[in-house]
Amino acid sequence: MIPFGRPMLDQAEIEAVIKVLSGPILAHGPVAAAFETAFAERAGAQYAISVSSGTAGLHLCLFANDVGPGDEVIVPAITHVATAHSAEYCGAKPIFVDVDPESGNIDPAGIASALNSNTRAVMVVHFLGLPCEMDRINADATANGSIVIEDAALAVDATYGAKKAGTLATAGCFSFYPIKHMTTIEGGVVTTDDADLADQIRRRKAFGYDLSHETRVKPGIYDVNLLGYNYRMNEVEAAVGLAQLDKLDERLEIRRANYHALKDALADLDEVTVFEPTQGKAQSCFYCLNAVLPRDGSLDRDSVAAELKAANIGTSVHYPGAVPLMSYYREKYGYKQGQFPVAEWLAAQTISLPVAPHVPDDFANRISTALKTAIQTTKHAA
Repeated sequence: MIPFGRPMLDQAEIEAVIKVLSGPILAHGPVAAAFETAFAERAGAQYAISVSSGTAGLHLCLFANDVGPGDEVIVPAITHVATAHSAEYCGAKPIFVDVDPESGNIDPAGIASALNSNTRAVMVVHFLGLPCEMDRINADATANGSIVIEDAALAVDATYGAKKAGTLATAGCFSFYPIKHMTTIEGGVVTTDDADLADQIRRRKAFGYDLSHETRVKPGIYDVNLLGYNYRMNEVEAAVGLAQLDKLDERLEIRRANYHALKDALADLDEVTVFEPTQGKAQSCFYCLNAVLPRDGSLDRDSVAAELKAANIGTSVHYPGAVPLMSYYREKYGYKQGQFPVAEWLAAQTISLPVAPHVPDDFANRISTALKTAIQTTKHAA
């Protein structure tokens, strides 16, 4: 079996965790601070604030910018639902924009059309690790007086020109779920160059304390002068993150090589389109390879995926539906099928294939052979 993803932990993470568990501090400690410093340096950001999840980071970026009821937040129509949920958490209204058929990234022209006096923020998602067209998006949002937040959950080390994801807008939010480029088991990071925003997020992730543990003159004595949440990363998670950062260069290079090997192996399959990993100034960090099936629905995606599963090839879907058509948003806002044609096509007709370092040496041949067979079997069964 070639699984779609698998946590990649070894003795380095085990020893790092044991060291933390053998000490007196499990939260509010120096390991999380060290992880923040290391990640900020890696991303090229002035500040990195560790949080309990990527979703928490997205929420905090809006919350700390006083986004609330009556405000609108532009988000792509295809993404993980967390992107839109973060606006809902604040009482703001997510405004969905369709995506580009060549990249899966939010359409800058759609953003320009959606911007108005109620737009407080634009949340861009670097789809599967390929940065969005940030020059135009930033320019249009700035002219409208709106902030831009990067959902960089799958974009560690992705680049746009000379800069990395997480440094391309007001702030960037990363997720370290177990099978992503790197993991902290659960957890995330917010990156920014804005000192005030960094301070606001740091305080609001910990209930709104006015003093951190390190700055309290009297132990246990603090004030709370703003609303906050319990969104902290603990020391065990940070220890895992530091160990993972040490391996990131090697693992990203393996992903790049694997992506190109699989892309080449699928080149003669007319029924499959693969997004280019370099588009304009944007360079992907190769989270996975999306095999895009025909837009006319002539191949049933679920049938093809079932054939791959029978051949012991693990797959995933990014993402299972256009977010505005998921029950919560459809019922609340009245969206209808056909309003987001590209997002609906990608949700229905893409299969995410593995390229992470866990795959075996012959993975490209095995997956391409299995996919060709699956497509032919599905055609004949139709």
